Amino acid sequence: MTESIPRAGGASTRTTTTSTTITPTTTVSSPARLADETAQGKTTIAASVVQKIAGIAAREISGVHSLGGGVSRAFGALRERIPGGGAGTTNIAGVQVEVGEKQAAIDLDIVVEYGASIVELARAVRRNVITAVERMTGLEVIEVNIAVNDIHLPEIEAAEAIPAPVTPRVE
Repeated sequence: MTESIPRAGGASTRTTTTSTTITPTTTVSSPARLADETAQGKTTIAASVVQKIAGIAAREISGVHSLGGGVSRAFGALRERIPGGGAGTTNIAGVQVEVGEKQAAIDLDIVVEYGASIVELARAVRRNVITAVERMTGLEVIEVNIAVNDIHLPEIEAAEAIPAPVTPRVE
């Protein structure tokens, strides 16, 4: 492209040549939201879906032993033993969510493997949960609060798994 630029106080002009390179661009549109309403229909996402996604994403990180504190794990184990209690339940142990039209807030209670760096583990869990929920639902995750409630010690679990020798009380 050539353009003429008039100079102050005279008839002289300066000619400059510039080239334009056209490259493919990617347009980033906003992701679908909780209440995505278009001419073709409306999409809503249940809070239980966000809860499950967050729970699965948290468990994917190495160093997370389980989700939930002792009480919530005990109730979860009890609920699974009741016929029909574990199927279709919307309460994932250790995962609480608040879901709005465009945003979600997530609270996680986790049990960490002994030896794992809790600070680094929390960062990794937070990053993975935010990525998974935002990618799958389109909701903006405004916060992921992580509470570490316990540390899993493998040698204690192994000791509990070995039954104590039974001595007869009567002969």
